[in-house]
Amino acid sequence: MEIESTNNGDGVWCDSRWLVLVEFALVVGIYVGRQHHILKVSATPYLFLLAWISLRLRGIQWKQIGFTRYRTRATTLVLGVSYGVGLELFDLFGKQPFLTRLLGKPPDLSSFTAVRGNLKFALAMIALIWVLAAFGEELVYRGYLMNRVADLGS
Repeated sequence: MEIESTNNGDGVWCDSRWLVLVEFALVVGIYVGRQHHILKVSATPYLFLLAWISLRLRGIQWKQIGFTRYRTRATTLVLGVSYGVGLELFDLFGKQPFLTRLLGKPPDLSSFTAVRGNLKFALAMIALIWVLAAFGEELVYRGYLMNRVADLGS
């Protein structure tokens, strides 16, 4: 999928492979910073900001990298719920039992003791995780980073 820039400048530096490599170095820096607790929250907001700046500099809109609505809200809702339930069923009855057998121990859920018995906190954490995961997976990884990898090959 070729993405055409709407940038009216000569765009020499905006379209260079060096910019892609600098962006990848920044992505690595964000993950290293998160791993060493320099960044206190998820890497997703920082990656989203980096993607937004990159798209603006190159004159590309979010819809050009695939961030569009489905045909109808009903279609979006049905597909989203169906895929979500399917993935959860696969995780619960397929992947987890397989990994438990393979590794010889169940998942360690000791980090989630604050959620036990606290419905408000649990719901807030689920909402936060869903938002961060949605932006991280769809916008940052599939929309931005995969297109930048493709830019290296063009």
